[in-house]
Amino acid sequence: MNGTSGIEVEVAGLKLRTPLIACSGCAGFGSELKRIGALEGLGALCLKGLTLEPRSGNTPPRLWEMPSGLLNSIGLENPGAQKVLGEILPGLDLGIPLIANIAGNTYEEFARLAYLLDSVPVEAIEVNVSCPNVEEGGRIFGADPESVYKTVSLVRGSTRKKLFVKLSVACQDVADVAMAAEEAGADALSLINTVPAMAIDPITLKPALGNVSGGLSGPAIKPIALLAVWKVYRVTRLPIIGMGGVATAQDVLEFMAAGASCVGLGSQLLRDPYSPARIAGELVELRKRLNKDQLKEIVGCAHGGTSGSTGCGSRGRGPRSGTACT
Repeated sequence: MNGTSGIEVEVAGLKLRTPLIACSGCAGFGSELKRIGALEGLGALCLKGLTLEPRSGNTPPRLWEMPSGLLNSIGLENPGAQKVLGEILPGLDLGIPLIANIAGNTYEEFARLAYLLDSVPVEAIEVNVSCPNVEEGGRIFGADPESVYKTVSLVRGSTRKKLFVKLSVACQDVADVAMAAEEAGADALSLINTVPAMAIDPITLKPALGNVSGGLSGPAIKPIALLAVWKVYRVTRLPIIGMGGVATAQDVLEFMAAGASCVGLGSQLLRDPYSPARIAGELVELRKRLNKDQLKEIVGCAHGGTSGSTGCGSRGRGPRSGTACT
């Protein structure tokens, strides 16, 4: 893509032409976006969530549009590791870095998937710790620091790839969980995952989704995501991929100011798959208007004591409850 000078970013050693990453589950394996010429503006693409065995997904209906977001209960539908690694990935050439997303039922499944991905052409692995742990009664892996530490440690020992850990706010404290992921060997953090929610069908007055509950994404969760990024930036030195309601260049700037090095585009891609090119173009103009040589200069600037501050000098390993950076 031409004309992106000054908005390039680097995340855990990955050089991206723009700070826009397609979130897992919102662009499949990227071939559809390539076919319609909609990869313009993207810096990287996170592949559809992968499990060891094929999954058919949850009972329909699995999508429900809300006034300011999208509720989904897809259930990690995917063809399984054997097909993806043997048939899909070898022929996938999108021209941008690829990030695999993995989900397991057990700690060992996460480690096995990471091992299998170690020799395939993906630049990083995103560990989705929002999955239920069948060994612990369905409690999600990301619910507490101890579980996250164990998951990430096992994955770290199974691959040489860069590790991104995708965090949920459905946990004890997102800052504590983030620190556990860092201690276990994560290279970057993705946050936030969708927010648990449900909807009632106005006609039947029954749950709108076949699985009753699902994950809410879109503009409705942006304030929640911004706060999570803010909290995590203050306690860890890892780069952050902020996501949740990103639809405009202004959204990108706000996430970066809160502490994100780049952002993920999720349900926005379903509304307008061509929007990354528009957002990237707007970011170039906003960078010039802000008189910044590089867009990355604004990362963390919201943590300063005044509006003119360029960042938080005491970032990382601060008090768990947090105090204002000055």
